[in-house]
Amino acid sequence: MKKLILTTAALAFSAGFALAQDTVRMGTEGAYPPYNFINDAGEIDGFERDVGDELCARASLTCEWVKNDWDSIIPNLVSGNYDTIIAGMSITDERDKVIDFTQDYYPPTDSAYVAASDSVDVGSAIIAAQTATIQAGHVAESGATLVEFATPEETVAAVRNGEADAVFADYDYLLPLVEASGGELMFVGDPVPLGGGVGMGLRESDTELRDTFDAAITSMKEDGTLNELLIKWFGEGTTTY
Repeated sequence: MKKLILTTAALAFSAGFALAQDTVRMGTEGAYPPYNFINDAGEIDGFERDVGDELCARASLTCEWVKNDWDSIIPNLVSGNYDTIIAGMSITDERDKVIDFTQDYYPPTDSAYVAASDSVDVGSAIIAAQTATIQAGHVAESGATLVEFATPEETVAAVRNGEADAVFADYDYLLPLVEASGGELMFVGDPVPLGGGVGMGLRESDTELRDTFDAAITSMKEDGTLNELLIKWFGEGTTTY
């Protein structure tokens, strides 16, 4: 198992930390398994549901989960439709100009290309990526032809139906799809490290809430709970803290 050394300074944290609000609306996409998805009961589920619920429990906050499409997830945070984004969102300088981030709760990992043929040249091919993602931005600058789709499912469907030669997305999202495809889909090209890990997005004015979640994330890293959830949802080989 790969390990990352935890270098974040320990933060003073108490389960009774007081905030002006005690109910926090957690915005997520609900369409990016295993990070977040809608289960058979119609409820938000996945790694980020487990992480978010644990963070709120440690901070004595009541969580209400809100589903929001990816392409409007930042604007709707800023406009007040919910209080946080917890949706597999990589920390980037561009996004940090608009919203604030906690420290990462998922370490920096690779993005990858998946195609229906091992002969695809990802440097010149037609590549599908989800709109407003760091993967779409990378493809746009790579020399390949970018085709964007609103949902991750549509990017994979574009490869299956011939609209695109390959899809570029988080490796951990693509891996179970490749494994379940029976050889129809395969990884091609080299993995690409992107982003500064996945963090919670908040409005820039909500510094107290950010600090509360930062403290809770630190406590989960220090006692091993976050590593347990990473392994539960992404397997023994995943990067941990």
